[in-house]
Amino acid sequence: MDKYKYLIRGGKPLNGEVEISGAKNASVAIIPAALLVNGVCRIEHIPNISDTEMLLRIMKCYGAKIRQVNKTTVEIDCRNVHLSDGAYDMMRKIRASYYLIGAQLGRFGKAKTTMPGGCNFGVRPIDQHVKGMTALGAQVEVCGGYICCETPEDGLKGANIYLDKISVGATMNIMIAAVLAKGRTVIENCAKEPHIVDLANFLNSMGADVRGAGTDTIKINGVRELRGGSYSVIPDQIEAGTYMAAVAAAGGEVLVKNVIPKHLDCITAKLREIGVEIEEKEDAVLVRREGQLRHTNIRTLPYPGFPTDMQPQISTLLCLAKGTSVVTESVWDNRYKYVDELRKMGADIQVDGTVAVIQGGTHFTGAPVTACDLRAGAAMVIAGLCADGLTELEDVEFIERGYEDFIGKLRALGADIMRLTDPDQPEQEDSMCTAG
Repeated sequence: MDKYKYLIRGGKPLNGEVEISGAKNASVAIIPAALLVNGVCRIEHIPNISDTEMLLRIMKCYGAKIRQVNKTTVEIDCRNVHLSDGAYDMMRKIRASYYLIGAQLGRFGKAKTTMPGGCNFGVRPIDQHVKGMTALGAQVEVCGGYICCETPEDGLKGANIYLDKISVGATMNIMIAAVLAKGRTVIENCAKEPHIVDLANFLNSMGADVRGAGTDTIKINGVRELRGGSYSVIPDQIEAGTYMAAVAAAGGEVLVKNVIPKHLDCITAKLREIGVEIEEKEDAVLVRREGQLRHTNIRTLPYPGFPTDMQPQISTLLCLAKGTSVVTESVWDNRYKYVDELRKMGADIQVDGTVAVIQGGTHFTGAPVTACDLRAGAAMVIAGLCADGLTELEDVEFIERGYEDFIGKLRALGADIMRLTDPDQPEQEDSMCTAG
C-alpha cells in the first residue's frame, strides 16, 4: 500500500448533518462469530473500514463464501468452512484476530491465531482470554507469537468463569466460544459495553442462548448449532463521539444522525460540562458550540464510564478550554503517545504516568504530525480542524482502520481536508478515500 497523508487547513466551523456508520468494535467480533454459524448470515450496517475488510479476507481463508450485497451489507456462508494456516499475516495486522480463538474452538475444536496486532498504545494481555478458554476445557499454549488451542475429544464444556479484570475482549471471546459448548457457562465481572450486547444479540438471532449481556454476569446455555439469519449492527458510539468533539473544537452546528443517544450518555455529559450544547433526539443528537469552553477532569473507565477510545479526542478539545484540566487514563498503558504530536501544534500538556495535566487556552498552529494509533489519529484531525494554517498528518492508515469515509464526511460538513496519495499531486475531489 502506498503511503499517504491528510492535509488539513483549519479555521472552518462544521455545519450540516453526518450519518454514523455501524460499530467497529461490534463488527470485528460479529464477523469472526459468523464462523460458528452452519448457514448463511446476512450482516447489515458493517462499517466500510480496513479492519472489517481484513476480517472478511481472513474468513475467506477458512472457506467462507462472502457476498458483498452493498457497501455495508455482506452475506457470509460458513456451511463448508475448514481450518487453514493461510491467514496469519493478516491476523498480525489487527487486534480483533483474537476473536478467532473462540470462533475456531467452537467450530473446529482447535484454534491457532497470531498474537493481536493493531494499534500500539500499550500491552495487550490475553491472560483473561486464556483463563476463559482453559475453564471451558481447552488446552492453550502461547509460543512463537502464536496462540494454539485444542479441545478434548468430547468438546468444550460450560463452566463458571470469573474475570480477574474487566475485559471487553475476553468477555466477547468467551461468549463466542461458549455458545456451542455443552451445558451452561456463567461469566462474572463482565464488561458491559454496547458492542457486547450487540454481539449477544447477533448470536441469539442465529439460535444461541445468551442472557445478561450488558450486566456484570452473562449466562450462556450451549446449543447444538447456530443457523443462518439476518442482523444489523448498532451505530458506532466512538465515531459519533468523535464528530461531537470535532464540532466542539471547530465550532458550528451538526446533526449527528443514526445514533443511540443512551450509548452516548457518558460522552454527552462531559461535553455539556465543558460547555457544548447538545440536544438529544430519537436517533440523533444536535451538537452546537458557540462560546468559551470550560475545563474539567476526566477519568476513563469501563462502560458506562467515559470510554478510553474517546480520551485522545476529548484531551485535544480540553487544550482549547479555559483553565486546567486533568485526564486520568485507567484502561490502557501508554496511551499518551499523541501528546508529543499535539505539543508540536502548541499544546501545553504534562504527562506523569497515567495522568495528563492540560493547560487550556491553546491556539493550535498547523504542523507536520503523525497519527500514533486509530483514536490518536482522529484527535490530530480534530486539532488540525481548529488550527491556524496547514496540518500535514501522516500514518493515516491507522485512522482508516476505524472510521468510514472520514474525509468525505468531514468535507460534507465544510472541513478543508484532503487525502494526499502522491507527494507531488493531491487527489481529485471525486476520488477521496472511502476507508476499507
